[in-house]
Amino acid sequence: RPIRAPAVPPDPDSKRAIVLAPVPQSQKVPVAQPPYTFQSPAKRIHSPDDIRRFHESDSGKNFIGFVVALSESIRGHKISDPCPESHTLTAIVSILETLTQWVDEIPPVQQSARYGNIAYRTWHQKMSDSAESLMLRFLPENLKSATIEIVPYFTDSFGNSSRIDYGTGHETNFAAWLYCLARLGLISEEDYQAVISRVFVKYLELMRKLQLVYCLEPAGSHGVWGLDDYHFLPFIFGSSQLIDHRYMKPKSIHNQDILENFSNEYLYLGCIAFVKKVKKGLFAEHSPMLDDISVVPNWNKVNSGLLKMYKAEVLEKVPIMQHFLFGSLIKWE
Repeated sequence: RPIRAPAVPPDPDSKRAIVLAPVPQSQKVPVAQPPYTFQSPAKRIHSPDDIRRFHESDSGKNFIGFVVALSESIRGHKISDPCPESHTLTAIVSILETLTQWVDEIPPVQQSARYGNIAYRTWHQKMSDSAESLMLRFLPENLKSATIEIVPYFTDSFGNSSRIDYGTGHETNFAAWLYCLARLGLISEEDYQAVISRVFVKYLELMRKLQLVYCLEPAGSHGVWGLDDYHFLPFIFGSSQLIDHRYMKPKSIHNQDILENFSNEYLYLGCIAFVKKVKKGLFAEHSPMLDDISVVPNWNKVNSGLLKMYKAEVLEKVPIMQHFLFGSLIKWE
């Protein structure tokens, strides 16, 4: 088993810095224009200076601006609300369904180690080998050469096959893959609501299945001091869904009836229900941060706080962002 960094209690100074930081703002994604120079993307971040350079660049600002725009698009909407679904998004949903089906075809093997079932490597290999042909299901003729650049983001979105782990860095790669599709003009702002309610929901379903079936190790988890062992984005998108909800407040996560009736319609409640299913004991003890958030007075504050925290705790952390990729669509500037 990989050696995990010990869970570190949050540093009060960094907590204060997050509180004082400005809330990231949404941005429009500029569509890349031909002639294209698609390239195999590479890692560029090795130090805190590189992190600063990324966040000060147009690419860095635009990427987080895209995440904020996705979050705003689902504000006040349930997962099942009707929304425009483009051919591209329908194809992506079907790709994720294919990957989910493969989990059923590749059962976990019997082994003594509790974490990290090696059958996951077989699944991961099959996904990686098929990635290019899966992309060609929706890439138009003039963009087929983009596979060299977008496939690495995609194959790095579902965890690491040698470590058999998954964490917020892999989840961020999935967001970066979607961002690349927006840069290619394959996803437009009208699609954003369906990107969350159809695509991201399907991705989350797949990831939970992979986590449970193959017992994926949490990658770089903060243990009890983190938001969640594996995910961050569904908490952002899910808190946005609940802004100005008439009767569901942040404290409603403690109401079992609400969780049972609404977790399939609201991502945040779905995350809480999943945590309560897989973790035993008192909620305040195994998830103190989520417990703290439940006393925040309204979802608007929760959403803006989580956006600031995502930037500080995920996008500004070298151990996570050292794996982030740069090419012609997300430029290293």
